[in-house]
Amino acid sequence: MHDAPGPATAFTYMPIGTIHSPFTDIAGMPIQPSGARGVRGTVELRSDLCGGLADLDGFSRIILLYALHQSTGSSLTVTPFLDPTPRGIFATRSPARPNAIGLSVVRLAGVDGCVLTIEDVDILDGTPLLDIKPYVPAFDAYPGERCGWLEHVARNAQNTRSDDRFR
Repeated sequence: MHDAPGPATAFTYMPIGTIHSPFTDIAGMPIQPSGARGVRGTVELRSDLCGGLADLDGFSRIILLYALHQSTGSSLTVTPFLDPTPRGIFATRSPARPNAIGLSVVRLAGVDGCVLTIEDVDILDGTPLLDIKPYVPAFDAYPGERCGWLEHVARNAQNTRSDDRFR
């Protein structure tokens, strides 16, 4: 049995690639993939890791984990894009997190060598990629579950754009 890491434990992650998108500024970007339907981008994987893409082309969606490299600082309470009420950081998807890690479920449109073509991209151009995981509806979808304060405003994500409040 292993003890959980204590507060002084540090982790170091090296990017496995770079995400490219049409978004060069945080302000004006979609705040979720649902607001970026059809927006194309690419993932350029490091050449020494290309072998890990084997069999990925059989999936229609993938989960990208990435560093929110333009986010500066964190706060335990934030005012999210979809609601004027301050909320606890862990009840939001705000980038102002203690560990600035982002997650997006995107459509996989193609695999060509070390480059993935993706759609529904809500990610800043040049974002460092930390990991790729296949999206599996049987594992990842829980229709009908509660989503707290977001239940009444989540539908607004399609038309809401970011500003620079979390820079």
